[in-house]
Amino acid sequence: MIIINTPSGRFTYRVAGIAIVDDHILLHKAGGDYWILPGGRAEMMEQARTTLQREMLEETGLHVNVGRLVWITENFFVQDEVRFHEIGLYFEMNTPTDSLAGQSLSFMGQEGSKPIEFRWCPLDDLPAFQPHFLSERLAYLPAATEHVVHPAPASVV
Repeated sequence: MIIINTPSGRFTYRVAGIAIVDDHILLHKAGGDYWILPGGRAEMMEQARTTLQREMLEETGLHVNVGRLVWITENFFVQDEVRFHEIGLYFEMNTPTDSLAGQSLSFMGQEGSKPIEFRWCPLDDLPAFQPHFLSERLAYLPAATEHVVHPAPASVV
């Protein structure tokens, strides 16, 4: 996975999927108090779409279709006293079902030996979610790819 540790912080390259079905979005939590869009870190020489397909298959067993690129993000944050500079690519993603009828809204996945909780969350009632700026944008995806910087680097402690 592409992670670069430096004395001033950690750089990561992450690819995530936006799966919306029946006004619910698929999120996952791998510990901590917040939810994120499913996906993961790219491997060296791996195309972004391939990263998302691989991560979803590894973590959920689902074969997904990766659609258009929605956001390119530069996300600056601090987690566990480590400063992060994350480049994120967010793609539309379709799961094998087009309806949640009769499906469990919550299910478990696996990242290596670590369990991951997945949940279909209503778009109008999202839990604590990272990165925060996406929660207000998910209900109205842009028609064209957007570049988002959040927050500006000077505001990162």
